[in-house]
Amino acid sequence: MWALLITLAVIFLLIILIIITKLTITLSLYHGNDNDHFKVKLRAWFGLLKYTIDVPLVKLDDDGPNIVFEEKTKRGKETQPSKTKESKKKVTPNDFIKSLHDTKEIITHVQAMHRIIRHFLKKVKIDKIFWKTLFGTGDAASTGTMTGAIWGLKGSIIGLISRYMRLQSMPAVEVVPSFQKAVIQTHFSCIIQFRIGNAILVGLKILRYWRGGKADFKTKAFSPISDKEQQSV
Repeated sequence: MWALLITLAVIFLLIILIIITKLTITLSLYHGNDNDHFKVKLRAWFGLLKYTIDVPLVKLDDDGPNIVFEEKTKRGKETQPSKTKESKKKVTPNDFIKSLHDTKEIITHVQAMHRIIRHFLKKVKIDKIFWKTLFGTGDAASTGTMTGAIWGLKGSIIGLISRYMRLQSMPAVEVVPSFQKAVIQTHFSCIIQFRIGNAILVGLKILRYWRGGKADFKTKAFSPISDKEQQSV
């Protein structure tokens, strides 16, 4: 009897610990002509747990209009050597269309989807936004015009971020015009934090407000959702 009570108590404490755990996500994106790099770092429990997704190479496929990227993932504790796994993936236009289709299916089948996501984003903190862009067309007049347009676009995006998320510090935003040559380079990075319990709550709300029966998902990311799971909501 005591063993059962102790086991239930441990399970309950683990659930509470997971719910209150704060997840820190560090995003870093760099694009410089043919040099692209994207990295995502996930940390929890003050760095005791970490997971890194590193995409160092993005290029067009020689066999067709596809995007090929090499992905490197690392996981483990910061105090121990990380386990590294490398893979190469290809994204076709058909894959992109399928992902758009699945996004539309979710929005169609979930009532108040906008309200659910907006309520979650209010609990998300975003900090240390850095966004620098070097841009030039080779022509001084058009470069000046496009530089102003890029400033406006960045201002609108930062405005949306501050409206829906909890902005912790002033973003460092910069647009540098290059009047002598055609070039485009951009570097974006930020830190996002939220509690895992809030993300779990979003998933439960999506299941709660699901309607319309089975959705016609096209990608593998959503295909594991069974008919029984959808009909039980």
